Amino acid sequence: MEVKVSVKGIPRVVCGVTEETTCQDVVLVLAQSLGQPGRYTLREKFKDFERCMTPDERLLETLKKYGEQAKEVQLSLQHSGLSAWDEMGKVKVGRYQPYERTGYRCRIPDEADLKKIGMATATQSVVKRT
Repeated sequence: MEVKVSVKGIPRVVCGVTEETTCQDVVLVLAQSLGQPGRYTLREKFKDFERCMTPDERLLETLKKYGEQAKEVQLSLQHSGLSAWDEMGKVKVGRYQPYERTGYRCRIPDEADLKKIGMATATQSVVKRT
């Protein structure tokens, strides 16, 4: 199945979405296509209701809850800035710095990782402009 996601105001189509596909899977594929490090979230918007989706949430399961109105749900990729690891690389104050872990860092998957979860890569038309 294909799902439309707005990325920086540009509608994109993510192919290969199945019942088992999580929001994190979609975010990783879109982040890979952008090639920008950082933290990303998938946002769901329906009329006046808007929220960040959880990484382990099954995308199609959530959309099915809307029934026939599922086509009105708008999904968008939100860039939340740099991860804590990226921020650490920028700051150079003193030899030792206390570090508080505020999030987790995930790497952008390569083609082998994407094949394991059953999704195509950006070079295989995962993300298409509409």
